[in-house]
Amino acid sequence: QVQLVESGGGSVQSGGSLRLSCTVSGGTFSSYDMGWFRQAPGKEREWVAYISQRNGIAYSADVAKGRFTISRNNAKNTVDLRISRLEPGDTAVYFCARRTKYTGAQYTITDYSYWGQGTQVTVSV
Repeated sequence: QVQLVESGGGSVQSGGSLRLSCTVSGGTFSSYDMGWFRQAPGKEREWVAYISQRNGIAYSADVAKGRFTISRNNAKNTVDLRISRLEPGDTAVYFCARRTKYTGAQYTITDYSYWGQGTQVTVSV
């Protein structure tokens, strides 16, 4: 069974940086296409970034704005999301997910079947 566990969230001041990490167990991580999503209070979950098994990378232009970097380490079964120049608008629970279907583009949330429990990021002014 595939399990995903996020870590690295916390409370930071505006302008700071964080590195979120997602550790995946079960199956063959190197063959997985992975995504990061976030959900702010009262808002729908939204796609942030994507990395394919072959290190193809994509970002949500509306969210990332050049401040997000996704990477993976197949030896450690991890996918990281680095966020720089944090803004209060980045406050959300951040989730990693494994993509298992390809009905739409990489931001199609229903194409992801395995999810972690999320890690909270809170940015204060």
